[in-house]
Amino acid sequence: MTPERLPGHPHLAYRGDALHLEEVALDALAERFGTPLFVYSKAAMLQALAAYQRGFAGRDARVCYAMKANSSLAILQLFARAGCGFDIVSGGELQRALAAGADPTTIIFSGVGKTRAEMAAALQAGIGCFNVESEAELEVLSAVAQSLGLRAPVSLRVNPNVDAKTHPYISTGLKGNKFGIAHERALAAYRHAHALPGLRVVGIDCHIGSQITEAAPYLDALERVLDLVDAIEAAGITLEHLDFGGGLGIDYHGETPPAADALWAQLLERLDARGYGQRRLLVEPGRSLVGNAGVCLTEVLYLKPGEERSFCIVDAAMNDLPRPAMYQAYHGIVPLHGRPTLDAPLWEVVGPVCESGDWLGHDRALAVRAGDRLAVLSAGAYCMSMASNYNTRTRAAEVLVDGREAHLIRRRETLPELMRNEVLLP
Repeated sequence: MTPERLPGHPHLAYRGDALHLEEVALDALAERFGTPLFVYSKAAMLQALAAYQRGFAGRDARVCYAMKANSSLAILQLFARAGCGFDIVSGGELQRALAAGADPTTIIFSGVGKTRAEMAAALQAGIGCFNVESEAELEVLSAVAQSLGLRAPVSLRVNPNVDAKTHPYISTGLKGNKFGIAHERALAAYRHAHALPGLRVVGIDCHIGSQITEAAPYLDALERVLDLVDAIEAAGITLEHLDFGGGLGIDYHGETPPAADALWAQLLERLDARGYGQRRLLVEPGRSLVGNAGVCLTEVLYLKPGEERSFCIVDAAMNDLPRPAMYQAYHGIVPLHGRPTLDAPLWEVVGPVCESGDWLGHDRALAVRAGDRLAVLSAGAYCMSMASNYNTRTRAAEVLVDGREAHLIRRRETLPELMRNEVLLP
């Protein structure tokens, strides 16, 4: 029987009545490892990365995975082996990247609130660049570097005041956002950085947001950044690289973002026209590499029909999948057995956490009963990395599928592990 692939998920398909990721039946994984369970496709991640690599063929470019999207060690290891660098936003992420085998010189340190200890650790590790986000940070980083007898390689993150047309919580390029240095202040900030003894200016950075589904915001930001590059280099400060961040969206619910290689064809055309096509390029994709590679498997605990709404209560919750509660985000929800059907009863799919905001999907047509299992789609990004222990719930296990093989990459957390660092009163 020909597999029935799910739209937007090329490695997820029904074979007969059973949902498979690559060649592995997901119900078998739920039976073996329990639920909630995150399962990722190696092929889907490498396929997403390949689109960026095709787009940059023949160019001096590096893809630095924005690991805040999913920082599980085995996934970092997969991208390191595939030639990626890493974009980090904390000292903890630095240690994760190094533990996964990252080359320190391919690591970029972003974020608005780097501590002195984090700066020192990154300098001693020999990272490739700090993306500095304020003029105050320049002073502190210079002092920390001098105290170690080093010079910190820096790129200033410029806020171009471009609307990424995405959710306000993940829009980062407007004047009202906390990120970056204002476009109008950038030249003065570069002059200041160039004069500080503990810094070595190496590039310019711009990141306007996340889950962007059209090319226009990227093109607008590119033009504004290149205008600044003209002015900065006219002031005698040479920039070795141009960093255009990440933020490319994925298909959660019928969105049609441009393919990475198609987007970069447009951006490279503009770069070539402005004379910067041979400059070293850095990009920092996260969600677009892992988002549609993952699913979260969950079991139906109870069905609770009601006059106004009927509730399908499952064992996954907002602590496992925070995006719906946090962003009112849509994730597809499909059965592990039997095909999706539009004429099934409508359910509010909710978790066990004691919050009215603990929902995974509204008005979902599902033919389900207690004990059935469901897959929450597009769960590879900003789910496990944002998971918590709210309500003293242990975090889920994770499995990586590679063809017919399934590898446990994170054991399910235990209750003793949750409490081991706590101390009772005498």
